[in-house]
Amino acid sequence: MISIQNMTKVYGMGDAEVRALDGVSLEIARGEWVAITGPSGSGKSTLMHIIGCLDSPTSGAYWLNGVEVSGMDDSQLASVRNREIGFVFQSFNLLSRVDALQQVMLPLQYQRGEKRLPRGERAKRAREMLGMVGLGDRMRHLPTELSGGQQQRTAIARALAQQPSILLADEPTGNLDSKSGAEVMEIFHRLHREQGLTVVMVTHDPRVASQAQRTIYMQDGLVAESQTASVTPSQQQGVA
Repeated sequence: MISIQNMTKVYGMGDAEVRALDGVSLEIARGEWVAITGPSGSGKSTLMHIIGCLDSPTSGAYWLNGVEVSGMDDSQLASVRNREIGFVFQSFNLLSRVDALQQVMLPLQYQRGEKRLPRGERAKRAREMLGMVGLGDRMRHLPTELSGGQQQRTAIARALAQQPSILLADEPTGNLDSKSGAEVMEIFHRLHREQGLTVVMVTHDPRVASQAQRTIYMQDGLVAESQTASVTPSQQQGVA
């Protein structure tokens, strides 16, 4: 599903040049759950942004579902994001004055072509997604009326509403207590186990990373190590 070949990302010029990525090559298969981890400045967030079509590499190739996206312009990248990728962020990124149902419906309003749903179908899809993450009774609540874990579950429902082929999660438990973090991780386990969703997750927490099928360790803009878990995520339990 994801193929990256000799990718670099360079910021600045001359003496101020910073090579955030310095020749990264990796493959992620359809249906795989991968955690990307490493110290601050290792390049993991830059790699996530490029995988998510939020940024473009300086050089190298990125293929997503058989299509090279590394040379696309901003408009083309936005179309790929809308069609293929669901995002879950550490800070939730919810609108403060919009209830949970409307939060989940929002990305559906920007769909185009065959994927665009009538309004009634968009509301139905949003209700289904909120039910899937255990928020069927909180649909009309604003973010200020939801706990941190409930806000993150709303964000997951929003990411799933477009039926993406890839779910990208950036520190999804970073702002949560241990109980809420475990509940969120259980949702990822269920999505991967029951739907075979491809999950790419950036985390600094080794307990979270250990729950993925494979962990990619970044250091100095390179893949330092790629380690496959000894058991599958469906065999593992929540965050310790």
